Amino acid sequence: MKNENSNNNKTELIINYNPFETRVAMVEQGRLVEFYVERAKDRGITGNIYKGKVVRVLPGMQSAFVEIGVQRTSFLHVSDIQEPVDEEEDNEEERKKRAEVRIQDLIKEGNEVLVQAAKEPIGTKGARVTSYVSLPGRYLVFMPTYDKVAISRRISSEKERRRLREIVHSMKPPGNGFIIRTVCEGMSREDIEADMQFLIKLWQAIQKKKEQVRTPGLVWEELDLTLRIIRDIFSSDIDRLVIDSKEEYERAKKFVEEFMPHLADRIELYQGEEDIFDANGIEIELADAIERKVWLRSGGHLVIDQMEALTAIDVNTGKYVGKKSSDETILKTNLEAVKEAVYQLRLRNIGGIIVIDFIDMARTADREKVYNALKEALKVDKARTNILKISELGIVEMTRKRVRESLVHSLCEPCPYCDGNSNVKARDTVIMEIYRELARELPIRKKKASLYVSVAIAERLKEDPSPLADLEKKTGHQIIVKPVDRFHQERFEII
Repeated sequence: MKNENSNNNKTELIINYNPFETRVAMVEQGRLVEFYVERAKDRGITGNIYKGKVVRVLPGMQSAFVEIGVQRTSFLHVSDIQEPVDEEEDNEEERKKRAEVRIQDLIKEGNEVLVQAAKEPIGTKGARVTSYVSLPGRYLVFMPTYDKVAISRRISSEKERRRLREIVHSMKPPGNGFIIRTVCEGMSREDIEADMQFLIKLWQAIQKKKEQVRTPGLVWEELDLTLRIIRDIFSSDIDRLVIDSKEEYERAKKFVEEFMPHLADRIELYQGEEDIFDANGIEIELADAIERKVWLRSGGHLVIDQMEALTAIDVNTGKYVGKKSSDETILKTNLEAVKEAVYQLRLRNIGGIIVIDFIDMARTADREKVYNALKEALKVDKARTNILKISELGIVEMTRKRVRESLVHSLCEPCPYCDGNSNVKARDTVIMEIYRELARELPIRKKKASLYVSVAIAERLKEDPSPLADLEKKTGHQIIVKPVDRFHQERFEII
């Protein structure tokens, strides 16, 4: 049930924190629209800057392997050593010139290189790195080795674009570049200059640290999830930011007071007794967001299948039979499906190739209506999308930029019961559910609690007992773990 005090017209960021996991929910008009999770032991490396060593150059692939001090060797492509393409100046001559550059002429085995992680390691692949460092600030992204000024496409006013470009050009040091972020729109010269000076000082500190770090090694670490969310998302469009941990609240408040003092009064410490996600109905919405079937209001439904190469969304009329003609029934279902599909893409953070199989529409005008509705609905999505016209069979092919792992990949893992043909909640996800449940239950129980779990969860808790040890220390209660052979991986009981 939703918190009765929450205003359904507000946009809120709700942060649920414990020492092992941070979860962030963005809620718009009372509905969960974006979700982020970061576990302390699985902290990502994207954005981190490393002093690396080239261990192998592959002319045939125009790439190199770079040792940066993490588990797997990272991957550096020739395009990540050359200057990034400015989309506004991209032309055939520029592309031809870039194609002639060979990686073997740029770096050699044994070279030391300063690189930044651009993509997380996935499966057996190492992280993708780039030699073009970018440091995100509040209003600007600083590119110390790239002498250009670019601007967010989402700033649509030509007058404002011109004003911001002139401000940044007039202040930037020679040889350095900046990207003007969307939140920079309408900001004063003083605010932009303060952000620029902060980023320049940060780069100077990174260069100094580089001289002290041994190769391979970490030179600079990206902010953790809470501060990253505040830097990248918290803006005047967000009505409030609520955090359920006093320590995390104090840290966030200090950060906001330093970098965005005009928003300091929008941060709140949650002091309710009920879990913050339960109080705002987020746990229920999260459970629905990893289901394969999604119901539409009229009785139709979507079936969402995430595969390795693409995601397929199938639209079905289901229980909906309509009141007029079959064409009207089909059109209404497809238009409902458009809104829900776009919402699900954003919530589940689905990227890559997406195929939406709408119910066949005989009339060209109906196909046009659905296509236009899809284009309009995608305008609220910050991720870049590209869609093709609806085919006569009612199929839309589209792409959505992959910016981080999807919700299913963040919270689930291949099912061990059916050889990976489906997904179950990941063991770490289940352990965090157990942690939250025990945190609620232990204070009202006797001195001892028995925790019945599946064998897989019991083994994981043996490998890393710290979540339970943390609760035992905080509450003074003993927790006895008892594995049960017949328990499904997601099932647990506290007795």
